Amino acid sequence: MSDILTSPELTAEQASSLTRATNYGTWRFQKTWKPLYIADAEGCWITDGAGKRYLDFSAQLMCVNLGHKNPRVVEAIAEQARELCYVAPGYATAARAKLSAKLLEVLPAGLEKFFFATSGTEANEAAFKIARMYTGKTKIISRYRSYHGSTMGSIAATGDPRRWAMEPAGKGAGVVFAPETNCYDCPIKHTYPGCNIACADYIEHMIRNESDVAAIILEPVVGTNGVLIPPPEYFPRLREICDRHGVLMIADEVMAGWGRTGKWFAVDHWNVKPDILVTAKGITSAYVPLGLCATTKKIADYFEEHYFSHGHTYEAHPITLGPAIVTIEEMQRLKLVERAAELEPYVREKLEALKEKHPSIGDVRGLGLFFAVELVKNRTTKEPFNTMRDKVEGKALVVDQIAAKMMADGVAQQAWVSHFVIAPPLIVTKEELDFGIAALDRHLGIADALVE
Repeated sequence: MSDILTSPELTAEQASSLTRATNYGTWRFQKTWKPLYIADAEGCWITDGAGKRYLDFSAQLMCVNLGHKNPRVVEAIAEQARELCYVAPGYATAARAKLSAKLLEVLPAGLEKFFFATSGTEANEAAFKIARMYTGKTKIISRYRSYHGSTMGSIAATGDPRRWAMEPAGKGAGVVFAPETNCYDCPIKHTYPGCNIACADYIEHMIRNESDVAAIILEPVVGTNGVLIPPPEYFPRLREICDRHGVLMIADEVMAGWGRTGKWFAVDHWNVKPDILVTAKGITSAYVPLGLCATTKKIADYFEEHYFSHGHTYEAHPITLGPAIVTIEEMQRLKLVERAAELEPYVREKLEALKEKHPSIGDVRGLGLFFAVELVKNRTTKEPFNTMRDKVEGKALVVDQIAAKMMADGVAQQAWVSHFVIAPPLIVTKEELDFGIAALDRHLGIADALVE
């Protein structure tokens, strides 16, 4: 250990081995973890310790929207450090004021009061507490195939297997689950458009029978769990249901926000105004950790005469706020929201061509530069190669085998249970898109060979 500390430069093997020995690898069995040492990253590419470059085809965790090492944002981090590294959250700072003004330019209209956290997880915790304080009610409705964070409240509201280790967290935290909106494989066995948006009506049924519902939280476009896109009628219908029953709508835009879907925020596709919007990731292109919980003025006004019982040491941390201003400015300067929308047809055409070629592809869906390629064992039954339980039990996943082959070919691709999430930095070129999709094409034969 002392040799490592005094060594002028770590080798890739030393960095990987020491990390493996002393750190937990998240959401995995530890015995299979051997982290790749990343020495550099720039644009849409990451570079390992041996100098090999990989196309970052999912923007790390669907967050590096600007690409790596944007010089203006890097300099903004340094400038903020020189100006003011930290001050307690009870004070005003220039970064805090300027970012708040900038947010009013890009957030959905009506969201005017902000709580700054350091992650989407923490921002969701703030949203739950605000909703409960404001309404005087306790229950939160979430949906299956969702992810909202890893702390007690946010993991309780998560519908995927990452919640299972914390059970009975959901019941203890007052969370109840609704079916997700998945028109490819409807969990309540309806078919759009003849369903008349039964999944939204089901939520109204839940509200009536649960009572005491403070809010519903939902990813407008579901992220890790499959890039699920609701039909056009879903959000307007759900907005009416929430208004009718006095239930707040919380939009979790941690992954789908910041231009990823070809709009500043995914809810903008349906012109629906949430009561609370939570975001993180792309707000700083993940260069520094920042989360945001934004509420309407109506909610904010309540706390003029009622105690706002929330906060933490790193709330509104200046180092996180200053770079966020420049991140938004860079998105505007480079027209990255518009770019994501313009590239959508190109990506869709390429992926649909893969679907025609590979019988293992059951569905291709996406908005902007946010796509899922879902693999199935049987297109008729839509049976996946693997299940969520397979993931938790450590069974070999077909998508992981394909992703490993892609990595060997120089493409870093996020895979989850039975699908791939294709979400490159918004600065990606058509040539880079071709490179990434070609790697997927080359190795889908692994799944094709297992099709029934």
